[in-house]
Formats: sequence, C-alpha cells, structure tokens
Amino acid sequence: MGSIFLDVSNGLKALDLSLRLFVIPFNVASIWITVTNHQDNTVYGNLEFNNFKGLKYMVCISAISAGYALFAAVSSYLKCLLTKAWLFFLTDQVLAYLMVTSLAATSEFLYLAYNGDKVVSWSQACDTYGKFCSRLRIALVLHIIAVCCFLALSVISAYRVFRRFGPPFVPSEEAEHART
Repeated sequence: MGSIFLDVSNGLKALDLSLRLFVIPFNVASIWITVTNHQDNTVYGNLEFNNFKGLKYMVCISAISAGYALFAAVSSYLKCLLTKAWLFFLTDQVLAYLMVTSLAATSEFLYLAYNGDKVVSWSQACDTYGKFCSRLRIALVLHIIAVCCFLALSVISAYRVFRRFGPPFVPSEEAEHART
C-alpha cells in the first residue's frame, strides 16, 4: 500500500509542476493581448487598455499569478521550500480566488461592451470597436484556461496539506456497546 501512495504522490507532484508551468504562457499571452489591444475610431476616438480599471486588474492578477507559478515551479526543486505545504496551500487558494474575481470583472466588462445597458443608457461598444472586443475575448479565453489551472492547483495543494491528517475518530458500534 505504501508504494501506491508514493506513486500517487509522485503523480501529483508531476501534475502540480506541469500545471504551474502550463499556466505561465497562458497568463503571459493574456497580458500581452490585453496590454497591446487598442483601436482607433474616427468618430469616437481611440480605445485602449489603459482606459479600463477592470482590465488593469486582470493584467495585474495575471502577472502576479504567472510570477508565483514560476517561483513555485522553481522552488519545487528546493527542499527547504517544498516542506512548506501550508505556504503553497494558502498562496494557491488566494491566487485562485483573485483570478476568479478578475475573470468576473473582465467578463462583466465584455458583457457590457457587447450588450450595453439600456437602463443607464450605455450603448454597445463592440459594434464600433469590433477588433478591440475580439482581441479582448481571446485574452479572456486564455485567462479562463489559467483560472482553471489555478483551481486545479488549489485542490492539489489542499490535498497535499490535508492528507497528513487522518480522518476523525468515529467509534465503532462494538466499542459503543462495550461502554454502555
């Protein structure tokens, strides 16, 4: 049974490292597409990434998560950091939640850009700035992939931390009858 546990542990370690390395190019590509995204319109003017705080939030969180993923992948070879499972667990959890919030903010921005909001008299922007919206949609898809990777990483790191603890003690029926 010990060898099965080691195989699962080695498999999880390889999956963890692979996901951490896999998430970096998706975050970098998402950042690059978002930051370089702009479109000029002769009627309404220039539209670029700097005009929107929600997009800046996504770029910031993507940069932090890519940097952390690289750090965590490199530190997997260093024994002094590898034993700090709680550190990776907490950081993975926080970054997974932050990435979900940046995904929600960017999705809301895109929804409003495509559909507008008639109640507050916001018109659709993507009719006028189609190239900008299309590129932002590609960046959002790449960000979704990175979010899914971080959600999986948070589950793996939680398993690594909590597998050290046994299940709670539940007395058997025989022991209960012996006590009464």
